[in-house]
Amino acid sequence: MTKETPLAIARQGCFFTGGRYTDDGQAMRGQSFVQFQIPAVETGPPVVMIHGTGQTGTNFLSTPDGRPGWAEDFLRAGHAVYVVDQAGRGRSGQDTAHGAHARAPVAQVTRMFTDPAGTALYPQAARHSQWPGGPGRPGNPAFDQFFASQVGYIADPAKTEAVVLDAHLALLERIGPAVLLTHSQSGVFGWKLADARPALVRAILAIEPNGPPFFDVTFQGGEDWYAEGATPARPWGIARLPLTFDPPAAAPEDLALERQALPDGPGLVRCWVQRAPARRLPRLAGIPILVVTGEASYRATYDHCTVKFLAQAGAGVEHMRLEEHGQPGNGHMLMLEANSAAISALLLRWVAAKLGR
Repeated sequence: MTKETPLAIARQGCFFTGGRYTDDGQAMRGQSFVQFQIPAVETGPPVVMIHGTGQTGTNFLSTPDGRPGWAEDFLRAGHAVYVVDQAGRGRSGQDTAHGAHARAPVAQVTRMFTDPAGTALYPQAARHSQWPGGPGRPGNPAFDQFFASQVGYIADPAKTEAVVLDAHLALLERIGPAVLLTHSQSGVFGWKLADARPALVRAILAIEPNGPPFFDVTFQGGEDWYAEGATPARPWGIARLPLTFDPPAAAPEDLALERQALPDGPGLVRCWVQRAPARRLPRLAGIPILVVTGEASYRATYDHCTVKFLAQAGAGVEHMRLEEHGQPGNGHMLMLEANSAAISALLLRWVAAKLGR
C-alpha cells in the first residue's frame, strides 16, 4: 500500500493485559491498555510499540504536525500493530499505589527532546534540525501539540520496570511471537521481556534505549560536558531487574566492571563494560537486535555503550546511526520528527531483511 491507498484493516480495537485486584477486591492495578490494528493482508510479524518516559502510545499514532505515525507505517507494510500505554500511565490509569508520580516541565522537555540545539549541553546538540516547523519551543504548533500529550509517570524507574513487566508478558502470551519496538525508557523493558520469554520475541528495535549501561549520565556543557552518577542506575547493566547471565550472576556485584580508559571517539562518553571473560546473556543471543540513534540526540553520546555491552554479552546486535543512512539532524523523538517516515522505512527494511516477509 502507498500512503495514498486507503487503509485495508481486517480488525482493530483495544483491550487490557495484566492487572490484579487489590486485596479488598475493590480496585485493579498494573493493567496495561493496548490499541491494535490488524491489516487485511499480513506479510510480516506483529509489532508491539512501547513508549518512553512522560509519553503514551500516542507517540506512535500520528506526529504532532498531523502526519501518519509509525503505527500506520508498519500497518501499511503488512504488520499487525499493538500500541501500549504503560501500566500506571495514560489510558492504563494512574494510581498513587504505584508510587509517587512526576511530570517533566517545559524547560526539561525542550532541553532534552525538542530543542537541544538551544542548550549546547553535549557536543551533538547543535546538529538538531528535524523538529517539525522549526525549533521545538512553545509557540511552535507542533511543539504545543507534543507538550499537550505529556503525562505524569511513576517517579521511581525501578518500580516502573516491575509494574509493567507482567502486563507486557501477558500481551506477548496473548498475541504470540512479535517484534518489540521500544523507545527510550522502555528499552529496559525490551531486554527483560526477551530474557523472560525469548521464544516470544522475534526481534528488538531499540530506539535510543535507556542507558548507558550501569551509570546514568548528566549533561552540563563546556569542556567537561558530562558527569556520571555515583551508584549504578541499572545494576544489571542494561536493566534494573535481574537478567539471566552465563555463568550465573546471583547479584549485580558478580558482574566485574571496568571503564574504558579513552572514549571510542570525540563527543562520546567512556563506556562501562564487563571485564573479560564477560558473562553472556544466552536468552538474548538468538534474537536480532537493532539499536537506532539520532545524530543530534543526547543518546548519540552513549548508545554505542549499550551496543558494546550487548555484543560483549553475545547478543546479535547492530547499531544504526541515522546520519550514516541519509537521515541527519534527529533528536530523541525520532518517531515525531520531520523525517519520521524515512526512519520507519529504514526500520521496516531491516525487519524484512532479518525476518522475511
